Amino acid sequence: MKYQIKTIYNMTKTQNMIFVALLVAQAIVLSIIERMIPINFAIPGAKLGLANIVTLTSIYLFSFRQTFSIIILRTIMTSFIMGSFSSFMYSISGALLSFFVMYFLMVVSREKISIIGVSLVGGVSHNIGQLIVAMMIIQNGRIFYYLPFLILTGTGTGLAVGITAKYLLGYLRNLRYFN
Repeated sequence: MKYQIKTIYNMTKTQNMIFVALLVAQAIVLSIIERMIPINFAIPGAKLGLANIVTLTSIYLFSFRQTFSIIILRTIMTSFIMGSFSSFMYSISGALLSFFVMYFLMVVSREKISIIGVSLVGGVSHNIGQLIVAMMIIQNGRIFYYLPFLILTGTGTGLAVGITAKYLLGYLRNLRYFN
């Protein structure tokens, strides 16, 4: 099942803005729920990345600019609610790098790479973005020795996010705004 890159043309500007706001709110709620789930990956900093379901879905539904707005708003608001400036730095770096990589993959090879493949690459890219910020903060490149462990968790969570987004997009295609 392939998905087209498109903006939602069947919506008015106000409806489109409301839908974007709802996606931001859903991503924030998913982030809060994720923090409440007592899962220990045994790898510091590893998490499920539930809010990335919203990011991946919006990449396939909205324009670059709208998806970028969703990511920025979600990250800022989640950091205000539950985090600190350092958590914001890690979140924004991972979110932006994974967004740019996933969007590029989707645009360039949408016929060759499935949404699950895009999500897998996005999960690993998110971890690389966070390691780059960690390297700049501690001023030591040896932090990248941690990358193989993060690739394992990024692959697992990327797979789960990709499968979920695939089913979500299949459902959304049946709604009148998306067909």
